[in-house]
Amino acid sequence: MPRSNTTKIRISKEVHIAKAVYETHTFAADIGFNVVKQNMIATAVSELARNIFVYALKGEIIIKKLDREGMKGIQITAQDEGGGIQDIGLAMKDNYSTGDTLGLGLPGVKRLMDEFSFDDKRKIGTKITVKKWL
Repeated sequence: MPRSNTTKIRISKEVHIAKAVYETHTFAADIGFNVVKQNMIATAVSELARNIFVYALKGEIIIKKLDREGMKGIQITAQDEGGGIQDIGLAMKDNYSTGDTLGLGLPGVKRLMDEFSFDDKRKIGTKITVKKWL
């Protein structure tokens, strides 16, 4: 059965992080990413989904297949209505953490993916979109 070009996974329980990772692996494989790239993309999604669960308590991961002028890729959007990221510049620095972690999450996501954007016009919550091209 053909897979939709977009899927949404609600994040409100820890098990939803695993579901988002699984769905991402499947999408990436369908697009044609090799196993190493599938794991890179899934690692980024794991971090984004975990951030939703820990900091905002609920939100969603949206996975979308991309096809732009013959280039195939995957887009992941992580969005929530939590308290938001007060200083994205600081949050993007290695070793910065507000949650007793190593502080490698968002900078790591940016390194794993080809494109990283943060919606700084959003009034409530956080919206981060990342893309990886085949």
